[in-house]
Amino acid sequence: MKEVEVLGKRFKVSIPEEKIQASIKTMAEKINTDLVGKDVIFLGILNGSFMFAGDLFKHITLPCQITFLKLASYQGTSSSGTVKRLIGINEDIEGKTVVILEDIIDTGNTLENIIKQLMGYEPAEIKVATLLFKPEAYKKDLPIDYVGIEIPNEFILGYGLDYDGYGRNLSDIYTIIE
Repeated sequence: MKEVEVLGKRFKVSIPEEKIQASIKTMAEKINTDLVGKDVIFLGILNGSFMFAGDLFKHITLPCQITFLKLASYQGTSSSGTVKRLIGINEDIEGKTVVILEDIIDTGNTLENIIKQLMGYEPAEIKVATLLFKPEAYKKDLPIDYVGIEIPNEFILGYGLDYDGYGRNLSDIYTIIE
């Protein structure tokens, strides 16, 4: 089994690149069928989704747009703690079908925050596509329209996901070796 070391920790392959690419292709085919005739814009959430978004977009045959957004954290004025604000929305999404591209969805807290903010821009509809989904960790009722691979609630890295900023460039997805 292939292993890597990142910042002194050992990781082993849990999802090989071939499986990742096959699931992305299957997801793209479904999106191409489901969203025919709609004005579509894909919103990749940085930093983690950049590889997934790029590979998915290669298989999208619909006329569409793509852009990337980032969640910026700042301290709120109340005791609620950290607030996250979407930055980078330069396109007009009013009346469009927005497809959020996430690398991974676990609790759903970030996704819920993103959707609430996007609703203020009055899109026709919002769809969610994620490469990885942790059903055991998911705490929300938000629909996830396109799921590449369901995974256990474990720490992973590779294929855009990082460990303290490292490992995003790996083409496979790895889990930590305890």
